[in-house]
Amino acid sequence: MTTLRDAAARFAAMHRSGSPLLLPNAWDPLSARIVEDAGAPAVATTSAGVAWSLGAADGDQIDRDNVLALVARITAAVGVPVTADVESGFGATPDEVAVTVEGVLAAHAVGVNIEDVHPGDPAGLRPVAEQADRLAAARSAADAAGVPLYVNARVDTYLRAVGDPAGRFDETVQRARAYVAAGADGIFVPGVVDAPTVSRLAADVGAPLNILAGPGAPSVAELAELGVARVSLGSSVAGAAYAVVRAVARELFESGTYTAVEARLDYGELNALMR
Repeated sequence: MTTLRDAAARFAAMHRSGSPLLLPNAWDPLSARIVEDAGAPAVATTSAGVAWSLGAADGDQIDRDNVLALVARITAAVGVPVTADVESGFGATPDEVAVTVEGVLAAHAVGVNIEDVHPGDPAGLRPVAEQADRLAAARSAADAAGVPLYVNARVDTYLRAVGDPAGRFDETVQRARAYVAAGADGIFVPGVVDAPTVSRLAADVGAPLNILAGPGAPSVAELAELGVARVSLGSSVAGAAYAVVRAVARELFESGTYTAVEARLDYGELNALMR
């Protein structure tokens, strides 16, 4: 029987520079099963999709217990490793981040994303030392449980356009290296997809690099050549699904027709995925 420790080790080994782990992020058990059925070796949650599905906004607007309960339902629905996006850790202190990690492990997930944006100031990031303490607490909690949890530290310098653009790369690398020293296994830098910067980040951050991809981003093959180890789609998958809901509703109310549901997945297929 595969243990949580085994699953965590297997998940960590999927992060290889030049051969990226591909994660079309899920937000509920069925989206996770669809992703798994398509061939995904692991499932990652999107904090935005999870929050939206639970009736809340993204950005630390939902409580830890609701998120962890949903993560547990996702891990129970799939047979591959699951990594959970826990926003900034669902806690004001490092000790509370440790409690979150304990809950993640209890939900049988083997990875976490922890971002450095400050919930009270979405335009600003936590001080480096403060964020390093939070990541160290996450690592200590996982070590105490005997599970090599994959801690993916998100650096929001580019996504939030923080600071002087001329110094943004250097600040990103500085933060990344401090986070790795504190116990992070990987570095996630959303908001940057231009090839020269991605290549430099892959070479300089000191850990497997995760890039947020989408329309306009380099292809997976191109990102692999740049040294990327993980490619996520983030909330865009949930956004695309909800775009279908809006298109269907508008067509129904405006023209009284139903063509927008023609591309739907078959009821029997979806039902079978959840058996």
